[in-house]
Amino acid sequence: MSTALKPKHIGRNISRIRELRDMKQEALAYAIGVSQQTISSIEGSETVDEEKLKAIAKALGVPAEVIKNFSEEAVFNIIGNTYHNDSSSIKNNNCTFNPLDKLIEAFEENKKLYERLVEAEKEKVTFLEKLLSEKK
Repeated sequence: MSTALKPKHIGRNISRIRELRDMKQEALAYAIGVSQQTISSIEGSETVDEEKLKAIAKALGVPAEVIKNFSEEAVFNIIGNTYHNDSSSIKNNNCTFNPLDKLIEAFEENKKLYERLVEAEKEKVTFLEKLLSEKK
């Protein structure tokens, strides 16, 4: 079993954050001035150039670092990497940190991300209302 870490799939992170914001590819494409097909291609890419990533992050209302480091599996990885169900770990629990502290830490980070996403959603609604009022 390899211990090498999988590289972050930036496109997949973009897709997941976009979905969490209930934003369609077309809306993101419009926000950054590209086609929906381009967004689809970006979301299928493992890497994204910095300038494009910054524009996408701005449109999604999150810092680029959030996209780079986004991981829904963080809590499960913490549990999986700290708990081993065998007799030796029960007798010799050499945990150097409290797994609950790590879970709370991960929860707080996700809570902050969620709050930023909600705030960005409110800004999107305000922007769309403004556009709608300008058309009248």
